[in-house]
Amino acid sequence: MLLLTFFLEELEVKDLAVNSIKSKRSIMGSRALLLFLFLMCLIPSGFTQERPKPLAKVSPDPRVFRGETVTLTCDLQREDKDAWEYTWFKDGESQNSFRENRIATYSFRSAETRNGVYTCSAQKGSLGSLVSDPLTLTVMGTKFSSSSMPPYGRNSINGDTLTIKDIVASDQKEYWCQAEMEGRSVSTQPSSHLSLTVLASPKSVVNVTPDTIVYSGETVVLKCVIESEFSDWRYMWVKGGVSWELKSSDRYTVNGDTVTIREVAESDMDQFWCRAFVNGRSISSVPKHGEFSVKPSPRSTLTVSPDSHVFAGERVYLKCSSTLGLTDWRFEWFKGSKDSSSSLLLSSDRYSVDADTLSIREATEADQGQYWCGGRRPGRPSLTLNSSSVLLAVNSAKPKPYLESDVTDEELTGNQMYLTCDFRYYDQWDFYWYKNSQSTEINLTRKQNVYLLEINSESDGGQFWCRAGRGKPVFYSQYSNAAWINVTASPKAVVTVLPDRRVFKGEQVSLRCDVKGGGDTEWIYSWGTEGTNQNNQLKNILGRTFTQELNISQVDQSHSGKYFCTGHTGTQRSQSSEAVPLTVIPGEARAALRVSPGPWLTEGDSVTLNCEVPDSSTGWRFSWFRDADLLSDSSRGAGGSYKLSPASLQHTGVYICRAQRGGAAYYTQNSSMELVWVSDAASSPVSLVVSPSRGQHFSFDSLSLSCDSSGWTVRRYTSSNPEDCSSQSGSSCGISSLQESDSGVYWCQSDSGEKRSPLNITVTQEDVILESPAGPVTEGETLTLLCSHRSRSSSILSAAFYKDGSLIQNQTTGEMSIAAVSESDEGFYSCRTEGGASPRSWISVRAPSSRFPVVAVAIGLSGCALLLMLLFLLLFTHNKNKGNLKPAPNQSQQENLPLNPGLELNVPCSQNTTKKTTLRESGENI
Repeated sequence: MLLLTFFLEELEVKDLAVNSIKSKRSIMGSRALLLFLFLMCLIPSGFTQERPKPLAKVSPDPRVFRGETVTLTCDLQREDKDAWEYTWFKDGESQNSFRENRIATYSFRSAETRNGVYTCSAQKGSLGSLVSDPLTLTVMGTKFSSSSMPPYGRNSINGDTLTIKDIVASDQKEYWCQAEMEGRSVSTQPSSHLSLTVLASPKSVVNVTPDTIVYSGETVVLKCVIESEFSDWRYMWVKGGVSWELKSSDRYTVNGDTVTIREVAESDMDQFWCRAFVNGRSISSVPKHGEFSVKPSPRSTLTVSPDSHVFAGERVYLKCSSTLGLTDWRFEWFKGSKDSSSSLLLSSDRYSVDADTLSIREATEADQGQYWCGGRRPGRPSLTLNSSSVLLAVNSAKPKPYLESDVTDEELTGNQMYLTCDFRYYDQWDFYWYKNSQSTEINLTRKQNVYLLEINSESDGGQFWCRAGRGKPVFYSQYSNAAWINVTASPKAVVTVLPDRRVFKGEQVSLRCDVKGGGDTEWIYSWGTEGTNQNNQLKNILGRTFTQELNISQVDQSHSGKYFCTGHTGTQRSQSSEAVPLTVIPGEARAALRVSPGPWLTEGDSVTLNCEVPDSSTGWRFSWFRDADLLSDSSRGAGGSYKLSPASLQHTGVYICRAQRGGAAYYTQNSSMELVWVSDAASSPVSLVVSPSRGQHFSFDSLSLSCDSSGWTVRRYTSSNPEDCSSQSGSSCGISSLQESDSGVYWCQSDSGEKRSPLNITVTQEDVILESPAGPVTEGETLTLLCSHRSRSSSILSAAFYKDGSLIQNQTTGEMSIAAVSESDEGFYSCRTEGGASPRSWISVRAPSSRFPVVAVAIGLSGCALLLMLLFLLLFTHNKNKGNLKPAPNQSQQENLPLNPGLELNVPCSQNTTKKTTLRESGENI
């Protein structure tokens, strides 16, 4: 026991000394080994266990390439091998870092550092295996990844061979190969590259000789030309659309790449194809056909210039040309009949032969005869040309033309005329024109024997000649006879317009064209327009009108424009007229009536009514109406003025006028109504009282009118005829809802027809009226005007007042006054506010009445009855003998506008002779 202990201690010391660099685990292993040997000596031999020996294996092979995965397996070849722990050794050293419990395999990626000898052992508890036999692992050079060309379509791969069928241009690229080890992802390095060049299939072209156009009887050669580097070709010929090969025959000879056709005919025309094959290879050309046309044999054409009929001294040219238009021909010239003897012409002092042209210098009668030519084409001896013959005639007399004009009398300026140089052979000649001298050439007309002479002034006349010429150098005819052209100034046309240059739509218009100074010449007329006229129908009519008068039955605005005319006689024409404007005024014409000096008259006065048509003053005839009836003596006012002198009571009424003119009697619209009122010298026995007492009224308002004496009724004249006032009741008339049609003149009329106290009433739909006196204002009085709004609740704070259309005052109160009016204040008055404008009212101013003091005293001196009665009787007698007094204040009226009613004259009972006039409106002082 002591011996064993000593042995173990001694061994431990040795082990420490020897294996100082060993790990503690190795020392402990050595101790276990010694202990195991000692125990085995004590145990009987029947208890000894055999140690297994593992087998070291490598996959995929002991020789691998760098980068491959290597698996080492330590195979114990026992059923309980998974219960063992394994250890690998490389080059005799333990590879514990590679050891994994209970796993017999060890894998890693190969590298040069992995080269070496590998062994393994196993351990299970206290039982350890033997060490395996050594395994040598060798790592070789680089591993290559491999790629291959997969077989597809035309490609096939058989081991080391790649086959490409029906190769095309896209197959032209570089190719290489690699070998790959079966079962392992290992390939060889790539081979060197091989460039494959794919050439296009060669083309075969058929060339035709002599040309693509041949003529009957010629020989044609077809040659197949291959565009390729190869030379060992075999040829096949095909004609047209047949599928069999063309072979030699009586007229065809096939010799490899050439086909010869003799005595070609039209039946030989077709497409010829050739295909070539390379012997021993499946290569053929891409054929392109050749073809030719066969035409009849050509002929030559002979032309003569300038003509086959020439004059002595002219130069003549004969030219021979092929009908084919080809230029490479050789020509020969002959004179004489082709059927008998003919002579070959060569260049001489009289003849010049230049290729296809024969020229004769200064032809004479000896040069008359037949000429013909023949030709051959180099390289094609079977192709010849023979022209037909031409007869050349030579006239020894020099021709003379005849000059004539298309005007037999004097020519008018502004026209043109034609001179004709009459010549038998004019179509081949140029013509030269001369004026006043045969040495002064004025024009040259090529191939035209007519000369157009523009005559703009009298100096364009004179003496003219012509002559003809042709050829190079020019051969001239004789001069023609002389022709005299006399020129006079052309008369001018004048346009007149009836009835006027300014007309209204619907009128008939007549335009007349006169040629002033045209004498007794029978003229034909043409019409035209310029400017803004757009009536295409009228323009078409003008183009077909040749009469002196142009009539338009009913004009409209499209007829507006400028019209002119021209006279024509034969080939001559007059000067065109000045363009005369015709203006068509839109809408219908309306007459305008004025009363002068005014409408308010006393018996014995004179008044003139003037009627006119605005914008037009020519050619009108006027008709006159009173109270809508045509006046029996209307014709005395046909000129536009109708005079009443002396005026009498029966002349009282409402006057209108109308105008007419033209053969078709175009009528204007009636004029506005104008009142003419004639009163006697006596005071009016009745007054027309109106309420509200103003001349202008708003529509839909009510109006009351009454005659203040019995036996009188209210009458009126509105838009048509005199009539009783609507809603008449005795001497009163009431209108509950005024309309614009109620505007007009109102008066009182007795049963006997006597008319008194007229007033103008104006009804408006607008929102503003002018409140003004209904009758005349006496000189010296104050005139007050008020601008009034339809809505009484709307006070007018500011208004502008106008007289005869001109601004006279601006008032912030809506009211204006004129102190001490005079005759100059007469006129049309109106007002304007933000709410609108009023109609116009005529304000008439009268002179103070001579009867005023008498009336005032007669009313005022009630305390001196007898004295006043005597004075009244004396004055009454005096006034009765005067015979012609001014009208009373309530009898005057304005022109065609409201005369406000309710004017009353109030004279106070006083000895003061001062007058006071009060205007009453609605019973109240203003």
